Amino acid sequence: MSEAPTYQTILYEVADGRARITLNRPEKRNAISVQMQQEIEQALWEADDDTRVHCVILRGAGIDFCSGYDLGQYEAPAVAGQNNKRGRKTFEDDAWRLERAQAKRMALFDMHKPVIAQIHGRCLAGGTDLALLCDMVICADDARFGFPPARAQGSLPSHMWLYNLGPQWAKRLLLTGDALEGRDAAVLGLALKSVPAAELSAEVEALANRLALVDTDLLSANKRIVNLGLELMGARTLQRLAAEMDARGHLAQSREEFRRNTIEKGLKEAVRLRDGPFGDDLVRTGR
Repeated sequence: MSEAPTYQTILYEVADGRARITLNRPEKRNAISVQMQQEIEQALWEADDDTRVHCVILRGAGIDFCSGYDLGQYEAPAVAGQNNKRGRKTFEDDAWRLERAQAKRMALFDMHKPVIAQIHGRCLAGGTDLALLCDMVICADDARFGFPPARAQGSLPSHMWLYNLGPQWAKRLLLTGDALEGRDAAVLGLALKSVPAAELSAEVEALANRLALVDTDLLSANKRIVNLGLELMGARTLQRLAAEMDARGHLAQSREEFRRNTIEKGLKEAVRLRDGPFGDDLVRTGR
């Protein structure tokens, strides 16, 4: 096993033909900070450049894969003109920042080697932005997928839901912010497969073992033709539009109310006020 340069918010290791990238802020339920976004992108390209690596496994430390974006960082003031940098007041500034962040996540889509998302616990909001840009998603039966900020805070800054679920299920989940368990996510196509939580790591590693048997040039050719097909179906353009639509969503009155509640009452209470009226928000497929 060999180690890449040390990261602060992720763990990175290469062994047995695969790179494992582990989101490593378990005390924050792996909430995505600005630094984590930068380190994930750097690690992905490191793995893509490493001739020993056939595939990447993206996973999370602790009880959740990822609870979303670190709102403490992303909601922090950015004053226009300070250090000659943009602020966040205008639609244009907001869209610009969202596009810059999205460009980092798009490494998952653009890199040549396949990425497997290993999902346990909660995969919410920004966690789904990462997971759904991966090439294959394998999850625990009791994992939880959802984008609850769509109830009050904006739209989705990355958007692969349509391509995995189709329009009706994408609307059903995103118009309400409701969630799916892993087993239902697999039934609907949001995940490739779900397994009991105790078997998740073994299931992912078994798939990585098979990918390790294939020439990386062929892995690249077969990943890229599928992703080019997605691009012909508008996937890349839709991601760009998603960032702008999220900036539009940020103009909603409910977004301002959520921010005010966060400042006055704290983030935990703001989330409770946002989600409380929805009660049990797990959608059952009737499988």
